[in-house]
This record gives sequence, C-alpha cells and structure tokens, in this order.
Amino acid sequence: MIPATMQALRKTRAAVGLELVDIPTPVPVSDEETLVRVRVAGICGSDLHVDEWHASYEFMAPGLPVTIGHEFVGVPQSGPFAGRRVVVRPSVTCGACAACRAGDFDACTQRSGIGMTRDGAFAQWVRVPLRNCVKVPDGVSDELASLAEPLSIAMQALRSAGEVRGRRVLVMGPGTIGQGIALLARRAGASQVVVTGRDDAARFEVLARMGFDALADVATRSLADATALYRDGAMFDIVFEATGVPETITQALEVLRHNGAVIVTGIHARALRLDLTGMVRKQQQLRGSFRPPESAWPEALALIDEMKDCIGPMISHVLPLDEAQQGFSLAHRKAASKVLLRPWGLYE
Repeated sequence: MIPATMQALRKTRAAVGLELVDIPTPVPVSDEETLVRVRVAGICGSDLHVDEWHASYEFMAPGLPVTIGHEFVGVPQSGPFAGRRVVVRPSVTCGACAACRAGDFDACTQRSGIGMTRDGAFAQWVRVPLRNCVKVPDGVSDELASLAEPLSIAMQALRSAGEVRGRRVLVMGPGTIGQGIALLARRAGASQVVVTGRDDAARFEVLARMGFDALADVATRSLADATALYRDGAMFDIVFEATGVPETITQALEVLRHNGAVIVTGIHARALRLDLTGMVRKQQQLRGSFRPPESAWPEALALIDEMKDCIGPMISHVLPLDEAQQGFSLAHRKAASKVLLRPWGLYE
C-alpha cells in the first residue's frame, strides 16, 4: 500500500542548503505517467551545485520547492515495466513542440528536468513519464544501474570527440563523469589516458583500482607541469573537461596539439574570458557536450553489464536518505567518489 506521505530531500528556497522533509506522496496525473518506488539514487555534481546554489542553477528558482535527485533506479507501479527495475531518463520532453509532434524527441525545445524543475528521486516515490523508463538488465545491480545517467554523459562526450583510437587523451576532473570518460576512452583504443585532479586522493584511488596509473595532481602545479611526465614533450590530441571550473579550459588549450579538440562537459558557475587568438592560429576546436540521445540509455546499461567488474569501484558510499547531509558533505569535500542514497534504508 502506498503511504500518504514520504521523506524527500528538497531545495526549498533560492539559497544555500537542502532540507529533508515529509511531503505528500505524488500521484500520476495521467495514464502516461507512473509512480516509481525509488530503490537507490546517486548524488551528482549538479546536485552539489544546487546545494551551494550556483548562479548556473538559478533557472530552478521559479519552481521551488522541488525534490532533487536524477540518477536513480526504481520499480514502476504501472505500465509495461510494472514490478520490474528501471532507470529513468531525467530529461522530460514536452510532447507539444514541433519536434515532439514529429516524433523527434531528441530535438525537443521545451524540456523539464526530473530533480531540477520537477520533483526528483531523493525521495521514496517519484512521478515519471512511462516513456522515460528503461529496463535494467537482470545481471546489473541497483548500485551499478544508477550509473547509467553519468555513463550516458560520458558516452556523449566520446561521440563529440570523434575518433579516439590511437589518440593521446587528457581527462580533466576525476569525478564520475571523468571516470566514465577515461574508461570509455581506454575501451575505444586511446593510446594514452591521463586524468588530472586537484587534491583528489580519494577519487584517484578509485581510478587506480580501475586500472589507471597516469594520474596528475594540479593542486600545486600548472596543468602543463603536472602532465609533463606523461606527455614526454608532446601535446594531447583530445582533452575532456569534466571539472566545472572554466579556467581549466584555458589551461587545456596550452597542452592541446594543433588541430586538437577540447570537449567541454562541465557545467560552470561563472563565465570564462578566453583569448581566442592562439586557438585560432592553432586551429584548435572547442566543443560542448551535454545530453545524449534517448537511444544511448540501453547502450549505457549494456556497457555497465559488460564492464561491471571495472566500474564497481566508482561507487564508494551507500547511505540511507536520512544521512543525505553526510553524503553531500563527503562529496563536497571530495572524500568520496559516487555516493548513493537509499530512501527506504540500507536493508530494504
């Protein structure tokens, strides 16, 4: 029986902080929606920005209060996957714009976001469109399946980069997105994968367990100096920015070869002032990478199933929802890799 109220972690006002509160359990508003019982949900870098209330998330203000959380696994109560585990694409298409009417949902121009502009999954129940549910393979655990969203972002970054085989690759940022990019670049045949971070011992340890040894700390050195040992006088063919720190893009261009590309995946809290002259003369490219096509989701789950032993170390903590503040603290301090929350407790 579905209870009348539930626990939820919410952004209640346009200021720093989140609140764990009791709210009414949501109810689907049409036959095209279902109520999902959340099994596990991951804390994303975007959630940290929402907690700190960065300027790039002020678009959420008109819709507050809102329950956050968009990387999750749950069980729908109705529809074709009722009673079976699914992941849920958090980007909800409008169904009304010209692209949606033509069936080109990837080109929707009026999206809403689960966990951003509509209630998300740091809660016991979440209301979602049926078409956003993607079945989880039987051999994939809840914890690993929760990585489908960040892995799909990493997949899109690789698509944006083009050919990776035989290329020298730099990944700036050792968080979940950066870890996924490094893993997929290695799988795609990159000749070298270097990952940089700033005072990131915990996440470097995760990458080491995943088989990466070219790890460079930029806390006390420039990017060029920190990567010199691995570059051997050469430059990188492709640089992936997954830091969310805009100034790193300027540094990336300094270690990028002529005709190379920087793929920007981070969401930045402030603008970047960039001298374009050097980039133009070197014919370097700056590309943004964001949302993957809907078709990427089953592929992401298949990759997780294929690489589950290697991906496992990415998850460092699993906590109950009522310890969400501890989980956010670990993530903010970079003392964790991926932190997952279980709304019904650890031993449901």
